[in-house]
Amino acid sequence: MTHQPPPRRQQERPRAPRAQVALSTASVYPEDTEAAFEIAGRLGYDGVEVMVWTDPVSQDTVALDRLAERHGVPVLAVHAPCLLITQRVWSTDPWQKLVKARLAAERLGATTVVVHPPFRWQRAYARDFVGGIRRMAEETDIRFAVENMYPWRYRDREVQAYAPGWDPTHQDYRHFTLDLSHAATARTDAMAMARRMGDRLGHVHLGDGRGSGRDEHLVPGRGTQPCAQLLEHLAVTGYEGHVVVEVSTRRAMSGEAREADLAEALAFARRHLTVPPPEPEPTGPVAETGLADEAGPADEHEGADEPRAPEGPNGPADAVRHEPLAAGRRERR
Repeated sequence: MTHQPPPRRQQERPRAPRAQVALSTASVYPEDTEAAFEIAGRLGYDGVEVMVWTDPVSQDTVALDRLAERHGVPVLAVHAPCLLITQRVWSTDPWQKLVKARLAAERLGATTVVVHPPFRWQRAYARDFVGGIRRMAEETDIRFAVENMYPWRYRDREVQAYAPGWDPTHQDYRHFTLDLSHAATARTDAMAMARRMGDRLGHVHLGDGRGSGRDEHLVPGRGTQPCAQLLEHLAVTGYEGHVVVEVSTRRAMSGEAREADLAEALAFARRHLTVPPPEPEPTGPVAETGLADEAGPADEHEGADEPRAPEGPNGPADAVRHEPLAAGRRERR
């Protein structure tokens, strides 16, 4: 009797990611909000996250809606004006800023408002922040996703600038934003933070860093953060939030160089958010003898460090220390 080879399996294709990849309008600084929509549309991003800052267009929902329609790039998230140079944007009252950010998200069809913890000198705001965010989250379907920050450092000094603290996982927030560049600046383990956030991780800011005192926002793959590992973890666990490319291109030598960096970041995100197909089970004589389970010489090198990509330019935080970048696909209701 002749031996019949096992039937060939149809090769399974990688599964498309569930998470949408957006471009933060901060990523095109010093270009403006309008340029961010144009670039996001041209490069094929799923949407934008609008950083509300001093650019009047970023504060105007009518103008933003027109840009989304013109470029076919919806607004997926709104970053509330929580930074030092935006203290007078949309009011000097921090709660009014969040109310206006929620209204903007609702009008634009976004699902998420990104929020920073208060500065320590905002004492009244800081005292009621945890409870206030909880109450606001109960009044709307918009997710208020509180972002991890970092200690400020100057030479050998470290200043705790945020209250109740820079690590939001110590508080009972309903949703979190995990920013990998901020994790680098804080010199904390981003994967451990993601595990603490668990299913409350609703938003990701994708940028890299090397652990310097500056908030670098490097193109992913150019620093030391586990950008690929985190994205692969999100893909495998079925994460359905947004991944927002928030990188610094302020030192790009030209518009073409800026777009090349943003295209590279988008390709990185899509590559690592794609779930690989399952490995086929071994068949034939190797499987029958159990040799497939034996370790071979290649296993000695498993986990060895791979060559690192070249490092990129410093991020926008060196323009105004720990202040804004400039800075959301909208789901139509």
